[in-house]
Amino acid sequence: MEYELVSPRPDSNRPYVAAENRYENFGYRRVGDSGLVLPPLSLGLWWNFGDNRAFDTQREVLRHAFDHGINHFDLANNYGPPAGSAEENFGRMMRKDFMPYRNELVISSKAGYDMWAGPFGSFGSRKYLLASAEASLQAMNLDYVDIFYSHRYDPKTPLEETIGALDTLVRQGKAIYVGISSYSAERTAQAKAIADELGTPLVIHQPSYNILNPWVEHGLLATLQKEDMGAIAFTPLAQGLLTDKYLNGTDVQRQGGRRSLDAQLTEENLDKIHKLNDIALRRGQSLAQMSLAWLLREGAATSVLIGASSTKQLDENLGALKNVEFTETELNEIASIAQGDAGIDWWKTSAIS
Repeated sequence: MEYELVSPRPDSNRPYVAAENRYENFGYRRVGDSGLVLPPLSLGLWWNFGDNRAFDTQREVLRHAFDHGINHFDLANNYGPPAGSAEENFGRMMRKDFMPYRNELVISSKAGYDMWAGPFGSFGSRKYLLASAEASLQAMNLDYVDIFYSHRYDPKTPLEETIGALDTLVRQGKAIYVGISSYSAERTAQAKAIADELGTPLVIHQPSYNILNPWVEHGLLATLQKEDMGAIAFTPLAQGLLTDKYLNGTDVQRQGGRRSLDAQLTEENLDKIHKLNDIALRRGQSLAQMSLAWLLREGAATSVLIGASSTKQLDENLGALKNVEFTETELNEIASIAQGDAGIDWWKTSAIS
């Protein structure tokens, strides 16, 4: 991967005090039938919190998020870049800023993608998941995470072993709840049955999900509802395709190790986002705001993972919460525009395995 390293700026000595009205911004949503609740928008630390961003900028975004009611921060062992740096940077912020608020926070991590060399540095073996969880806790200066995920289904490891490892983390006190990500509907039902037999709180699924990639609506959402599990959507803006970035042209800006949208910037997809933008404007929203609101409509996602590189971008996303109601006409129009394969489900192989 190619990216420009930015040297972290020194920590500010000014102590952080969270805004007193931080819980007045919006209502929180229950995850399935569990006791866990999440904000409608959660902050993902996938790309903007590695060593490619100034540390003080990262810190400003996290503080701003928490001040505005976003108390869920989502990480994984391989987040960066480079891999692992997001958890390390968050660990610095945890120690400096957020430790007094630990009981208010929902912090999640995952393991499943490539992290270190050898046969135990990826996928879903017991050895990998337990070792990764321990490394993540050390990096983040935590005794436990609130949610630990199996980041992807492992076709070569028995599902009983993978879910059993999650069960061990709960019994060790290193995770309160557990989840899965990018599992098919069938595998989700199987994982939940195993977890229920073990008595493990498998309560949430993290799928890729957006207007142009609504695959979860063809079986997975129904399974989650049947199993009393919640859904938290990642890639809600299709890595920038569902923003105003490409409304006035297709000049692609490379973003290092992130997936390029070159192949997705087809005439058909560009036509779709222009038509979707017209609906958003009629609703008094930007395309990004409508796309986030669409995921939060009744019967869809419990929470949506947003990424933000600045407080301005974060505020733009928070603006989506001003209108999450859709008329039947709007929903039908969006569905008619978005039908067909936009070619942006990069996690499809994992989900159907």
